[in-house]
Amino acid sequence: MQLGTLLPLGDIGGSPEVLKEYAQAAEAAGFDFIEAPDHVLGARVGERTGAGLFHDPFTLFSYLAGVTKLGFSTGVLILPQRQTALVAKQAACLDVLCGGRFRLGIGVGWNEVEFTGLNENFHNRGRRSEEQVQVMQMLWAEDHVTFKGRWHTIDDAGINPRPAAGKVPIWFGGHHERTLPRIAKWGDGWMPNAYPPGQEALDILATLRELTEEAGRDPASVGIEAWTSMGGDASEADWAKEAAFWKKAGATHLCLTTTFERRHHHRLAGHTLGDHLAALKRYRNAVADAL
Repeated sequence: MQLGTLLPLGDIGGSPEVLKEYAQAAEAAGFDFIEAPDHVLGARVGERTGAGLFHDPFTLFSYLAGVTKLGFSTGVLILPQRQTALVAKQAACLDVLCGGRFRLGIGVGWNEVEFTGLNENFHNRGRRSEEQVQVMQMLWAEDHVTFKGRWHTIDDAGINPRPAAGKVPIWFGGHHERTLPRIAKWGDGWMPNAYPPGQEALDILATLRELTEEAGRDPASVGIEAWTSMGGDASEADWAKEAAFWKKAGATHLCLTTTFERRHHHRLAGHTLGDHLAALKRYRNAVADAL
C-alpha cells in the first residue's frame, strides 16, 4: 500500500522553496506520492469556499517532478469545468515529463460560480464528465481519433506527445450515486474520504467490486485510495490500526490529510511548515508496519 500526503498549501504557502522543502521531506520520510487539490477561481458559497491558495496542478507537479522522485496525483481535478482535449494534452505532457508518475484524480465540483467564470455548464457536469473520460482515454491510446458524442466532436485528430503506456490512470473522487458505476466502467481507481474504518466502508467497496465485475472488468485492476488524518485525540496506535484496516480492505493507496477537517477527519493543531514536516515523520513511523 502506497502512502501519500495532501499538500497543506493553506498552511504552508506555495512558494517554490516551501514546496521543494515539503516534497523532499516527504520523500525522505518514506512517502510515495504527493497529492494536490484544485480550484481555478476562488469563490465563497455558503460555508464552503474555494478562495484559498491552489496552484494549477499540472504546473505544480511539473515543478515537483524536477526536485523529487515522488508520484503525483490530483485530489481532485474538477474535470467538467475544463476543455476535455486540453486536459488530455496537459495530463499526457506531464506523464511524459515525469516518467509516468502521475495519476489523474477527477471530480465534478460543487461551485457553480467557478463553472460560470470558466464558461462551462454546471448543471450537466456529471453526465458530461462520463463522455470526457472516454474522449481522454481515446486521445491517450490512439494517434488519431474520430469521435462524435453529445458534447464532443473530434474529426481525425490527436495529441502529441501521448503517454508511453497509452493511458494516464484516471481515479474518481466523490460519493454521488453515479460515482461507483462510472468507476466500474472507466476508472482506474476511487478516492473516497467519507468512510471511517468499519462495516460501511467494507460494504461500499464490495459494491464497487460487484459493479466492476458486471462491467466485464477485473476488480483487482481498480485501486482504492483512502484518506486519513491524524488530528484530534487519535494516537499512533490508532493510526496504525486504521492503516492496517485499509490495507486488509484492499486499499492500494493511503493519503494523509493534515488540514482536511470534514466528516470524521481532523486537522493538525499546528499550522507551520515545521509542524507539518514533523507530522509527516511521526505518521510514517507509526504506520510503517501496516503499509
